[in-house]
Amino acid sequence: MTQDELKQAVARAAIEYVPQGIIGVGTGSTANFFIDELAKVKGRFDGAVASSEATAQRLKSHGISVYELNDVGELEIYVDGADEITKHMHMIKGGGGALTREKIVAACAKQFICLADASKLVDLLGNFPLPVEVIPMARSYVARELAKLGGQPRLREGFITDNGNVILDVVGLTIMNPVELETALNQIVGVVTNGLFALRPADVLLLGTADGVKTMKAGD
Repeated sequence: MTQDELKQAVARAAIEYVPQGIIGVGTGSTANFFIDELAKVKGRFDGAVASSEATAQRLKSHGISVYELNDVGELEIYVDGADEITKHMHMIKGGGGALTREKIVAACAKQFICLADASKLVDLLGNFPLPVEVIPMARSYVARELAKLGGQPRLREGFITDNGNVILDVVGLTIMNPVELETALNQIVGVVTNGLFALRPADVLLLGTADGVKTMKAGD
């Protein structure tokens, strides 16, 4: 199976987790496949909260109602992909640049369903560059602080987040303790948030493999 076929398979599998009411939807290629599957069952739920402007537009294009998070409150589920994920359900996210809004919507969800193909499952996070969203005037300062932690920050050229900020992609990190690092990075003045999802990990991973979709939870 191709990578896209694996993504489509996990997107279809995620539909059975969709409750009545309003759900949170992530950003990126895997989330897009999930949105396309949602369109087939849009009578089953009331609408969605989007983690990016791009996701909101895709949902609306399918005739799915999009709500503001402030008007909704707690969500039953949040469904999104990952750039890397471990068996402990810790993730690196933000390759598409929507990490802050993704983290906010995930925090409001009772259950986080992560969709990924088998290539995203890793033993140790850090091979994928870690995105850090930064207030523009703090870019140089934050870059120096990231370098002190052993990372090599690179400005994502020509990219501005939906929040009007810039992203530094950090390479060279071997992330032994994702919870500790996520906390430390968020303490750097000027950092909005970072792409480690460890303080609020996924609850369920639907992993697309050559043998079908495998369901994993922390500790499996």
